[in-house]
Amino acid sequence: MKKSALQLARAAYQPKLPKSLRGEVCLKEGAATQSVADQEAIAKLFPNTYGMPVLAFEPGCDTRNYPAINAGVILSGGQAPGGHNVIAGLFDGLKRMNKDCRLFGFLLGPGGLVDHKYIELTADIIDEYRNTGGFDIIGSGRTKLETKEQFDKGLEILHDLDIKALVIIGGDDSNTNACVLAEYYKQIGAGVQVIGCPKTIDGDLKNEMIESSFGFDTACKVYSEVIGNIQRDCNSAKKYWHFIKLMGRSASHIALECALQTQPNICLISEEVEAKQQTLDDIVNYIAKVVATRAEEGNNFGTVLIPEGLIEFIPAMKKLIAELNDFLAANGAEFAMVKKSEQINYIIKHLSAENAAIYSSLPETVARQLTLDRDPHGNVQVSLIETEKLLAEMVGRRLAEMKAAGSYVGKFATQTHFFGYEGRCAAPSNFDADYCYSLGFTAAMLIGEGKTGYMSSVRNTTHPAEEWIAGGVPVTMMMNMERRHGEMKPVIQKALVRLDGAPFKYFVSQRKQWERETCYMYPGPIQYFGPTEVCDQPTATLRLEQQ
Repeated sequence: MKKSALQLARAAYQPKLPKSLRGEVCLKEGAATQSVADQEAIAKLFPNTYGMPVLAFEPGCDTRNYPAINAGVILSGGQAPGGHNVIAGLFDGLKRMNKDCRLFGFLLGPGGLVDHKYIELTADIIDEYRNTGGFDIIGSGRTKLETKEQFDKGLEILHDLDIKALVIIGGDDSNTNACVLAEYYKQIGAGVQVIGCPKTIDGDLKNEMIESSFGFDTACKVYSEVIGNIQRDCNSAKKYWHFIKLMGRSASHIALECALQTQPNICLISEEVEAKQQTLDDIVNYIAKVVATRAEEGNNFGTVLIPEGLIEFIPAMKKLIAELNDFLAANGAEFAMVKKSEQINYIIKHLSAENAAIYSSLPETVARQLTLDRDPHGNVQVSLIETEKLLAEMVGRRLAEMKAAGSYVGKFATQTHFFGYEGRCAAPSNFDADYCYSLGFTAAMLIGEGKTGYMSSVRNTTHPAEEWIAGGVPVTMMMNMERRHGEMKPVIQKALVRLDGAPFKYFVSQRKQWERETCYMYPGPIQYFGPTEVCDQPTATLRLEQQ
């Protein structure tokens, strides 16, 4: 297969490792832990894996002899840059422990485990994928591992291949499933360890022990490059307002990070909208006011960043969607039989009066998008809701009203964009290449120490890689109870943008100036070669959080 010059050059890149992982390792255990919320309920559900200590690896002084073991690996959920390096780090870590260790990859996600579809990952395969983007080494999928039948079916192939440890690379839901699987295998004495790795470009799998999910750094740099390009065009043509929707269903980390990197005129933060109890009209009026203010200076152009999940954070819309989720979970089959022309009326008749009024007031396209098929976790697929077009249209109407009233004198033309898949499979930045390799290597060390129910953790990441702290955090430590498909379920608590956090506070301190003036920054493409301050820098979010 022919390769680009960049592919050939990146194949030679050697990811940096924390000092603690470069030779013999020594494991240090911290104090016992508890879940972030709902401690009694979580402890009851996970009696075998609850309360375990946080772990940290330090340079060791004694040579260890590790037995040869077989391990399995699964890529779960949406793609994120750096997944291949997690697998490469896992492979190299296992081989360093014992050259006879073997690694098997289950194909197309968790479904590969259940359906017994796999390949053995050998050195020649691994070497083809080092420092590359995507998940195509074994593919990914969204099958949920949640039933005893699935666990038992997976155990058949694990026993057939003599696999003693399984690494699940995924986001909060995938790692929740990994935790449930670890508990079940421990409970029945299956002899299989389960380790998780924190993946999601959305950035919402983070806490004091998981500073960033992998892929967030690269995806934000890809999106910020394109936003910068649009802003350069915007500032050149001076005739369009660009409404740009960015990935991030459950949190606004991507939108905030891209705003910090590019300084747009407007960036909406879903968590702030919810905290201030803002309505859709409030948001439209805010954007319209900024547009009018810039028009007074002759600037009939600008950029608006919109997080993908915004609609779910508008309090009235959130209540509507929650009721829709529960209703469709219980009545999905009946709803599917209703004629398309009658579906909206059917929904209105079955909603509470308050939510029926909101639902009936929505444009038909948005109303239909809210009833589309749910994702595997029972949630509305907000990426299918064209919020950027909805806001552009509503702001246009509001400005027309303002013009008729004499309070707006400008011209308003729009372009809409949605940046999603463009960032999910990019060649990982140096930060993500290093971080992911370290996460995989750490997972191998956790396997070597016989641990299960842990997530690989690499901290201190705003410092040079040799100073990073590698270890493990019990997945139960991150859990709380949430309603899914109409039932309370244990899940990893999503990390939302903290309105009292340094990144958001800095954004607020600059927001007024960015609204009025044209302060655009143009970060350009990801740099893989050159000065470390250009090539290895972490996200602005991490720098501000740990300044």
